[in-house]
Amino acid sequence: MNVLRCFSVPVGLLLVFALGVSACSPEAPGPHVTLEQARAEHEAGKVLMIDIRESQEHATGVAQGVVLLPMSQVAQRVAEIPKQADQPVLLICNTQNRSRAVTEALKEQGFTNIRYVNGGMSEWAKRGWPMVKPQDLVGPPKS
Repeated sequence: MNVLRCFSVPVGLLLVFALGVSACSPEAPGPHVTLEQARAEHEAGKVLMIDIRESQEHATGVAQGVVLLPMSQVAQRVAEIPKQADQPVLLICNTQNRSRAVTEALKEQGFTNIRYVNGGMSEWAKRGWPMVKPQDLVGPPKS
């Protein structure tokens, strides 16, 4: 039986559908990492972490060193996401619904290096892990 898990997408985020993502995705979780694994790999410089929350969400705080790429801009800026298999990329949003959907859409476009972070920034904040304001990010994005 193919059970679907659905989520609503605000109208302003519909641009991501240009990538071919649907509002419903198979219940199977797809490729993901735990929040702990994401933090460890990100802080060790082993992955490029991209925060796909929207700008107003970024204003509440982001993980140091992340790349900010709002989901509403992914379709236009997909070329900025590394596609090389040897460059692991983690997508993080507020919970994991949007990052899971974008991960699935990018995989359909041939990306093999993308995973999403289970729990997202809402759980990161609940744990009291370090966050900075977007203007405090240091250095250029990793490539």
